[in-house]
Amino acid sequence: MPTKIYSKAKILIVEEQPLAQSYMKQSLERLGFQQLHFADHANSAKEQCLSEEFDLIVCSFNLSKQQDGYQLYEELRVKHLIKSSTGFIFISAETNGSLVHSVLELQPDDFLVKPFTVQELQVRIERILRRKHDLQTVYTLIDDGNDSKAIKYIDTVLNKKNNSYSPILLRLKGDALLRLNRSENAKDFFKSVLDIQKFAWAKVGLVEALIANNEHILAQRMLKTMLERQETRLVALDLLGRLEIKLNQFELAQSFLSQAADIAPRNISRQKSLSNVSLINHDYEKSYLTQKDIASFAKHSIHDHPDVYLNAARAGIDFALTTDQTDQIQRISRQTNQYISDLKKQFPNNANQAQIDVLNARLHYLKDEHKKAKKLIEQLEDDDTHIRSVDGALDKAKAFHELGFHQKAQTLFTQIIGHCERHPSVSDTTYLRYIQQQQSERRDIKMGPKELNNHAVTQFNRGQLNTALEAFTQAFRVMPRNQSIALNLLQCLFDSTKQHNGSFNHELAKKCYALLTKTQLPADQTQRLDKILHIAKEMNLDIGS
Repeated sequence: MPTKIYSKAKILIVEEQPLAQSYMKQSLERLGFQQLHFADHANSAKEQCLSEEFDLIVCSFNLSKQQDGYQLYEELRVKHLIKSSTGFIFISAETNGSLVHSVLELQPDDFLVKPFTVQELQVRIERILRRKHDLQTVYTLIDDGNDSKAIKYIDTVLNKKNNSYSPILLRLKGDALLRLNRSENAKDFFKSVLDIQKFAWAKVGLVEALIANNEHILAQRMLKTMLERQETRLVALDLLGRLEIKLNQFELAQSFLSQAADIAPRNISRQKSLSNVSLINHDYEKSYLTQKDIASFAKHSIHDHPDVYLNAARAGIDFALTTDQTDQIQRISRQTNQYISDLKKQFPNNANQAQIDVLNARLHYLKDEHKKAKKLIEQLEDDDTHIRSVDGALDKAKAFHELGFHQKAQTLFTQIIGHCERHPSVSDTTYLRYIQQQQSERRDIKMGPKELNNHAVTQFNRGQLNTALEAFTQAFRVMPRNQSIALNLLQCLFDSTKQHNGSFNHELAKKCYALLTKTQLPADQTQRLDKILHIAKEMNLDIGS
């Protein structure tokens, strides 16, 4: 590499350990670098990036003062504090799978595992600086949003013989075509690249072009083969999740996104999508666990916001209202109060007080303190014509419904949906679908989940099987993952058929049975299920297939 690139290269070292910082300084000076800058925490790094343009940033992942390296790099990119021509190397002593996959999903220029030699560092830095220097023009065009000019420039460079950057330039061209929504051109381009060499990035690009072009069957076929390879499994799961959402296959979408989140849990955007599809699937436990992850990983990051704490608390209440385990309800209530406390510490102002009041009203309702809940909700302003927060308004609509203000709830649901349709940027289509689903269900079912189940059990014990069957069916509609309700409904289906000699709802029975056989039941529920299956055999009814 030319000496002048070494001497002119401006490098920022982000490292909080004095000994490690000293080692980096001595190593880089020995290699001939002269313009070295240092930051011992993320805020210092961001301040320096505001005033200086660096050619390379070498960043330790393990920063402990507020932001870690992952959160710093994410913010630098999102806020455009660094350019595409700035190289970025992560350094970490940790190599656990979730960390590595999360970091690699951000696509830094390199990831260097401690301990490393000066020679290793030299090779990595030389390679990155030379590439960033030689491709400065195309990176600048991309940063300026001139994708069309960038494609023309790339084509000009590619026409020259013996270009060592061909794979990188081809990838940059494909990305630019996708950003320009030229899906047909992108499809043809990625196919032509794959005819030359089976680059993993070209397969991913082709799938994205196919999805954009509504060629879903071919995209699914390609993605399923990509699942089998370790280097493409994560991106394949992510794309399959997004594709299944597009096709309204929300159970499949949840499965794929959940697997992707297990591999790389720090992708907040994917976690939000997972939470939304979980809500549509009535999987309130998964939504709650996902919102807890979001609250944990968002802290100090660019995603840190009052909604993170409020949504985790809301998801906890939604889950607690659909479970019949007392210890779980108490644990969730404590965690919800902790999220409210964390919110007040992190964002100490009164701007969120109305939303906190709604949460507290729902907490009172959860504890069967209905008078306290109604008193609190009645003190809130009724003017919801201006929706300040979709999440907050939705939570308020739920509270109205739970406390018996059904007309108010329906009116607010309608206002929220209208707001989302007028302002599509405030919520994605999946979340809007969930809001519409909530309005429909709560229009048909006046009772809250707890009252509905209690009412059904009471009617069943009184021998009012038709009334109980209707109530259990409604309860199963809003809580299709509650095993106790599924067992009660299954028993009620058989008892009602025997008593009234009526028709048997085979499909509903199959759904109940499928849920009950997914996980191991407690001993008493297993005995009840065995008795029901014995009755089914006597009645020549097969519910297992």
